[in-house]
Amino acid sequence: MGEKARNGKWRGGRKGFAITAAALFWFCLLMAALPAGAAEVKNIEIKKVDNRLLFTYDLEGEEQSALVSVFVTVGDRTYPAKHLHLEGDVGRVRLGKNRRVTWYVINDFPQGVYQPVSVEIFSGLPKIVNSLGMTLVLVPAGTATTGSPADEQGRLTDEMQQRTRLHRAFYLQTTEVTQEQWRRVMGNNPAHFRACGDTCPADQVTWPEAQEFIRRLNALEGTKNYRLPTETEWEYAARAGSATAYYWGRSSDCSRANYGQSLWASDCLGINPGKTKPVGSYRPNAWGLYDLTGNVWEWVDSDEAAREGLFRIQRGGAWDSDAKTCRIAFRAKGLPEARRGHMKLAPGNIGFRVARTVE
Repeated sequence: MGEKARNGKWRGGRKGFAITAAALFWFCLLMAALPAGAAEVKNIEIKKVDNRLLFTYDLEGEEQSALVSVFVTVGDRTYPAKHLHLEGDVGRVRLGKNRRVTWYVINDFPQGVYQPVSVEIFSGLPKIVNSLGMTLVLVPAGTATTGSPADEQGRLTDEMQQRTRLHRAFYLQTTEVTQEQWRRVMGNNPAHFRACGDTCPADQVTWPEAQEFIRRLNALEGTKNYRLPTETEWEYAARAGSATAYYWGRSSDCSRANYGQSLWASDCLGINPGKTKPVGSYRPNAWGLYDLTGNVWEWVDSDEAAREGLFRIQRGGAWDSDAKTCRIAFRAKGLPEARRGHMKLAPGNIGFRVARTVE
């Protein structure tokens, strides 16, 4: 559904913004598995205008408007729109041709850009925002292959592949529950990484505490529809139409998620911080969901009426996990009262996100 970049990268000249004919190029587009009628981003192009870069694209579909997100990668570091001086058609955008986004590069890189630059533009699924400011995306019903193939590196025996169908759409929070959201509902903050701040994930959360948060959230919102996602819902949403070990592809990538920095995991040593980061710090999957790999493990509910005996399931890996345990198919088990995720070695590595049943 997307278009592959022809030239792929742009490099700043020796004077920062020397421009040649080669500086006109097509960018990569990640637009997978959108539901029928969803807006699509097409025909992305860039050109240099003085000390600015101008992105243009077409936004097509049956809707009047769509939510558009822009992520710019400079060298090996990716920046969301909120961290850059971008102006134009970002956020809620009316459909049409020649949508425009201007990047005031010198405001962010006063010395100029001397590394390869690439951009990804996403058009997300419908979303709702509740009274606490929690954003939930509408995950469409559909079919997906869950589990992992026999040749996937790190595969375990409880990852048997099967074709799974979700008959009903549901809402899923775009990020993990944050410390601010937890404090507003529960009146306390159990997080080990409090210093990380309000926008970092709530951590050191037990299964009963997550359930109590959901009970109180339902009361605040006057509904009974908030809950934990089931395992199948979580994996279906994490894959967003993909069938690879990670939602971005077959290979691990330290620039795509917060993992791999601990005494027992060195995959991302010197790259990731070895603690939690603010939610949404990395690029989302194709359905606009963040941090489904890394940051903190997430409690999920069982697909069956009977849960896994004494244990509950955790998915997604955490900041201290190695790459193989961050694969989408990986399943970890923990006692409901556990305040630490898989292997129970590090504090501050387990939280959750909420789902909401469609009324």
